[in-house]
Amino acid sequence: MTDNQAVQSLTDAWTQSIESITELLAALPGDSWNRPTECPGWSVRDVVSHVIAVESELLGDPRPIHSLPSDLRHIKDEVSRYLELPVDKRRCHTAPEMTSELEYVIIRRSRALRNATTAAEDVVRFPAGPYSFDLPYQRLLQMRVLDVWVHEQDLRRALRLPGNLDSAAAQVTRDLLLLGLPKIIAKQAGAPAGSVIVFDVTGPLEFLRTVRVDENGRGAIDGQISLGPDVQFTLDWETFLRLACGRVRPEALPAGALRVDGDDELAARILAHFAQTH
Repeated sequence: MTDNQAVQSLTDAWTQSIESITELLAALPGDSWNRPTECPGWSVRDVVSHVIAVESELLGDPRPIHSLPSDLRHIKDEVSRYLELPVDKRRCHTAPEMTSELEYVIIRRSRALRNATTAAEDVVRFPAGPYSFDLPYQRLLQMRVLDVWVHEQDLRRALRLPGNLDSAAAQVTRDLLLLGLPKIIAKQAGAPAGSVIVFDVTGPLEFLRTVRVDENGRGAIDGQISLGPDVQFTLDWETFLRLACGRVRPEALPAGALRVDGDDELAARILAHFAQTH
């Protein structure tokens, strides 16, 4: 796949996922907008507000002027405070206002993405106020696909409308989350040199991946089958996603959702550091 094809593929994945969100909202009863999601402190309305806010900021729109209440318990640091401001600003918006704004943002962002002449490896700025950073354009697109699709799944679980677990955006998300496993296992969980950790994931997007820690303590991932690993995790794709995105704690999973074989202490350390996003 060429760089141009990769950019187009990511744009298509983003489009399919964010348009799926608009379809979910089209016939949503008014009281469902306040239904809680697995994002701490965020309702269906809040998740949609966040998607609107980030895409608006990428378009260069000014952030709203607003003061946050002081009693929001899910605000843990300055980054979460930054993300919360445009969400809280929209908590008084009606359902038609929310859907109209989302649709307008999608139209504008789709046009901007379609007309962009940025190459995959060109360095661009991710606008986030004091938390802005530079990254390759392709990685920015990957991050937006992941964020929009993960929030699509937050909405689907809250509304009990499952779907798109094997979409193109789901595959982009899987690949990004897998990239983080070697660091989690080798560095954060402190798996010793020579450790072999296997993830056997079933469901709509099934995969088998092995993380190996070399003699220098560096982790690497491959798709080879390993007999007798130090730890093997067996779980379905949605459970993997919820754990990796900090949507559920391992101890809160229903019985049978996660099977762990091997070194229980090492497995516990890996699971304690498993969440890559929140």
